[in-house]
Amino acid sequence: MNHPGLFVLPIILLLIAVEQPGARAEDLSPKYRAMTDKALQWLVQQQHKDGHWETPGGQFTTAMTGLAGTALLMQGSTMRDGKYAKNIREAVAYLREHTQGSGLIGEVNAPSRGLGYLHGHGYALLFLAQVYGEEEDAEHRRKLHDLLTRAVQFTCKAQTSRGGWGYVSALDGNDWDEGSVSVTQVQALRAARNAGIAVPRGVIDKVHQYLAKGTTSEGGVIYSLANPLGYGGQPRPSITVAAIASMFSAGEYNSPLPRRWLKFVQPVVPLESVGRDQFGHSEYTHYYYAQVIYMLGEDGYEKLFPGSAPGDRLTWSRYKKAFFEYLAHSQQKDGNWIGTSIGPVYTTSCYLTILQLDKGALPIYQR
Repeated sequence: MNHPGLFVLPIILLLIAVEQPGARAEDLSPKYRAMTDKALQWLVQQQHKDGHWETPGGQFTTAMTGLAGTALLMQGSTMRDGKYAKNIREAVAYLREHTQGSGLIGEVNAPSRGLGYLHGHGYALLFLAQVYGEEEDAEHRRKLHDLLTRAVQFTCKAQTSRGGWGYVSALDGNDWDEGSVSVTQVQALRAARNAGIAVPRGVIDKVHQYLAKGTTSEGGVIYSLANPLGYGGQPRPSITVAAIASMFSAGEYNSPLPRRWLKFVQPVVPLESVGRDQFGHSEYTHYYYAQVIYMLGEDGYEKLFPGSAPGDRLTWSRYKKAFFEYLAHSQQKDGNWIGTSIGPVYTTSCYLTILQLDKGALPIYQR
């Protein structure tokens, strides 16, 4: 469905694209399959009766439900079929029940440690867009289409004058923006567009301009254009990684920006340090970094940087060898990962996303 002015860049235009078939789930080692299954079992045990997940203290219910629900979709289950179909249906029902007339998915005044509602809205939109893509029931599709259309419209109206997003909408937050929320919205909008929901191209153009303006001479992305001196005005590795993932999700592989960002990130997030929380946001960093390297596959980096030394190239096999081993050693006996103070539901959902990329179950994460 190609309409002028809509966000229509196909994700299949990977780089100078060649087919790079990933490992199938059944080809993964028994150790990693068992690790993933154990984590999924732990995650579904944390789901509340009304369908939601949360962090300690009842925080971030919308975001955690979106992230955990996406982890279950990546296993291969849908609302209708699969081991976790019931859990997915309950998560969808919870988010539908908590969608406002404005299109906001979540509660305006929900407890969120002062971080507002847009992170949750973005992760929930990402999840529901992928549910919609697999839904066959006509009535369910109609209701989800209406919800997603309103949710996309809310996201577009929430964009700031500089092109980014903040923890709340531009109107509610005095036009303040920051990088991590902005990237969350970009991926959610791409997932919605993949599902056939109209997304104005101008909205995406503005956020790309926002990220470009927030890129320093070193090649990293700063925390906020509204507050360019935040964190001393230094580029943030975590936000830069997320920016690369958002551009790749949008089909932007040949733009010079992802190349600059990748060159900035590579030495400061070395594969040899995957087990160290260098920036206070280790799960967040690798949630996006894994997506980037998965999309690069085995020869995407070489195509981005012709003539690069083989030992300098980021490849999915190298990343997997390092990070999956870290996950194997750090997984708790009951199946979860502890991570940072946000809590084990968040950490486990992020790591399950990484572990299941090779399954290729969701369009947003496919090469």
